[in-house]
Amino acid sequence: MEDAVFLTLTQNVLILILILSTPILIVSMVVGLLISIFQAVTQIQEATLTFVPKIIAGILTLIILMPWMLNMFVARTTEMFEYISSIVQ
Repeated sequence: MEDAVFLTLTQNVLILILILSTPILIVSMVVGLLISIFQAVTQIQEATLTFVPKIIAGILTLIILMPWMLNMFVARTTEMFEYISSIVQ
């Protein structure tokens, strides 16, 4: 396999990882920020208070976006396999 083909495939995989993980990370970040603001306002300094809501928000986001994520994953994987097959021929 040529270096350019390997680098292209690696780049496509990394971009796919970023696309699929971004919604969950953004939701977790926003929930963490809101909880931190709540902690600052009420002066409650409990470390576990931010952890549990972020996990719940991440799981809910994953459940809601799973069909889109699965379609994106299958489409991009199919494109990569077609790219590999066109290179091999």
